[in-house]
Amino acid sequence: MSHEAISIFDMFKIGIGPSSSHTLGPWKAALSFLHSLEKKNILQQVKGIEVLLYGSLAKTGVGHGSDIAVQLGLCGEDPVTFDVNNITARMDDIRNMKKLLLNGRHEIDFNPKEDIEFLFTESLPFHPNGLSFLVTLQNGDGFAETYYSIGGGFVVKEGEANDRNGEVVLPFPTNTAVDLLHWCSRTGMNISEVVMENENAWRPEQETKTRVLAIWQMMKECMYKGCHTKGILPGGLFVKRRGYDLNKKLIQQRSYHDCDSWANAIRQGGSDFKYILDWVSCFALAVNEENASFGRVVTAPTNGASGVIPAVLQYYSIFCDGNTDEKIIRFLLTASEVGSIFKKGATISAAMGGCQAEIGVSSAMAAAALTECMGGTQKQTLMAAEIAMEHHLGLTCDPIGGLVQIPCIERNTMGAIKAITASQLALQSTPDFAKVSLDAVIKTMWDTALDMNSKYKETSDGGLAINIPISLSEC
Repeated sequence: MSHEAISIFDMFKIGIGPSSSHTLGPWKAALSFLHSLEKKNILQQVKGIEVLLYGSLAKTGVGHGSDIAVQLGLCGEDPVTFDVNNITARMDDIRNMKKLLLNGRHEIDFNPKEDIEFLFTESLPFHPNGLSFLVTLQNGDGFAETYYSIGGGFVVKEGEANDRNGEVVLPFPTNTAVDLLHWCSRTGMNISEVVMENENAWRPEQETKTRVLAIWQMMKECMYKGCHTKGILPGGLFVKRRGYDLNKKLIQQRSYHDCDSWANAIRQGGSDFKYILDWVSCFALAVNEENASFGRVVTAPTNGASGVIPAVLQYYSIFCDGNTDEKIIRFLLTASEVGSIFKKGATISAAMGGCQAEIGVSSAMAAAALTECMGGTQKQTLMAAEIAMEHHLGLTCDPIGGLVQIPCIERNTMGAIKAITASQLALQSTPDFAKVSLDAVIKTMWDTALDMNSKYKETSDGGLAINIPISLSEC
């Protein structure tokens, strides 16, 4: 049976908020489009470009910064390294000058108000997150290319097979939880060890470890920044940031000066249940407030759900003696594999599956990772993932104002707490007696996604998005 080879660095990507599918995806689509122009050796012949945003990308595109992402992508900027503090200035320059420096070296006329079109009533059949680039060349010829942002920053080009099988041959190919358990049983390895063996097919093991720790460092820096930044989130809902005040209340007068000393100061506060619960919520809030502010985050597996895994991993690191490089690596390897199984068997795109595909999947990933790291068996690890997803089934995506703020930010706190609870349940259970398997819950999630009304799939056409009276001043 064929399989899709997905690396840990496909599941965890460094990018800019607020959305992996609506911000990072369009950005990467624009970069892919530039690559296509360069490959055809026609970039210098481009006279003009029009961008069409379809379906969910159109309906929540402004709140998610899809238009901003496309422009930065067309400029050739890298979402991993671009200074987020320069976003406003760059957008002002393009809007005022009505010029865009294509791939940083070829200037074209470009008016964002006219050349980026939001097609609210049109959706392409392959995926709700579609965008097209319409090109006019200096000789009068024209052509178009269409891309789809399919969730978690993954992008596919129309007409090209979305098949990564030929890129690498994995020693332990996995599509399902049953496949994964088969390899664990056959080799005696735990899940993270199986994943590392697969990662070795891409690169040396030490390189993988170094890059995984860099992912964790970015997560920590995001949490730290979110807990030390106060104010109002952008977009017009005037949502007050809560991470700052909660951190200040919980940390009391303990001193610290960076991420690591902050963690030590938190640890010194003890292990009272309410204290730990508040910190888990604080970690998740901080990440997603950064995400909502166009900050740099790690897709885990998406931007909208980027607070769950860092919050649970920080909980493990601070309160469960998980503060070693090897334990951190083991956690993230396990989480990535569970996320990839969900992607292969269902979706990690809210525009396809609702919020169950984002918060639900991230909670399942975190639950599995925590369970393995706390000494759970392979079956208990996958049981934890199943429990976490089972209690997110049917969760809709109905962001108010098309912004990744309400209910998205608080949902990350819920996903983190559910992950910890699911892990505890699995560790105290015998998986052989479980009635529901992880593969069964993944299939159920996909069936639910197919049945779910489109207005609950990241369109802001239903649910909270239409039942809460608001007046957006900036959207």
